[in-house]
Amino acid sequence: MIFKKKIKAVTHNGFFHADDVFSAALLLIVLGENISFTRTRDEKIIADADYAFDVGGVYDSTKNRFDHHQTGGAGKRENGIPYAAFGLFWKQCGEKMCGSLGVAEKIEKKLVMPIDANDVGVDIVKSIYPEISAYTVNDIVSSFRPSWKEDDDTMDARFMEAVKWAKEILSREIKKAKDAEEAQIFVEKAYQQASDKRLIILSRKYPWGDTLRKHPEPLFVVQENTIDNTWRAYAVSKDKNTFENRKNFPANWAGKRDAELASITGVSDAKFCHNGLFLAVAKSKEGALKLADIALKS
Repeated sequence: MIFKKKIKAVTHNGFFHADDVFSAALLLIVLGENISFTRTRDEKIIADADYAFDVGGVYDSTKNRFDHHQTGGAGKRENGIPYAAFGLFWKQCGEKMCGSLGVAEKIEKKLVMPIDANDVGVDIVKSIYPEISAYTVNDIVSSFRPSWKEDDDTMDARFMEAVKWAKEILSREIKKAKDAEEAQIFVEKAYQQASDKRLIILSRKYPWGDTLRKHPEPLFVVQENTIDNTWRAYAVSKDKNTFENRKNFPANWAGKRDAELASITGVSDAKFCHNGLFLAVAKSKEGALKLADIALKS
């Protein structure tokens, strides 16, 4: 049996963050499991590594060095967010991993940039409520670190636990982004063929938000929910970062269900309307279409 020499990858020791955790996860996806990770700041070990990331003070992709802590950093994106290690890795291999620039850019915006921004101290989210902040991927990663009452000797083991989790998250995000890109074709076709472009009917559970929000007309979307064999009518939100809809379902539907909702709407198989007025459910496609039509006319 021929044994392959393990690839030696090095990052810093001590506390780990989303940047180095996701960088390690990305390496595992790109290179496979034949990697040994060492967490150290020993310059001799770093120099001997096949890959060094988030440590070493050098950014040189031709030599597999991906640090951003050196004087002047490792560059910024056009929007001003500096690169951290994860972003440097992604810049090199993201498009190849994803199979298209479009998918790679979606992952960059959704996951890579937020992680880099947090690591370099750039605020991209403003808190609305005092003393309440969003629970982010960075918070999840930090939860893997030992608390003050736990043994710091477990830090490396917990780093690898976090990397295993991050690998699954990154793999799933790539998969879903690829599938979403394919779905855009079908959603756009449904929009183009719709006789009333305020109401879009989809034959499958395609993700539709990004595609339909590019057009000014769509207000509601109807599609089947195969999990519970119902049909759902959704209100189109004004943008992906808000719960505010282009048009709500009627206010007197809020929270109503079954017979009460059927009585109010006149739709015999009406099942439920969300308090947020962004979702109305019926047993049949015809029922969901009737709910959407009433909302359009309200």
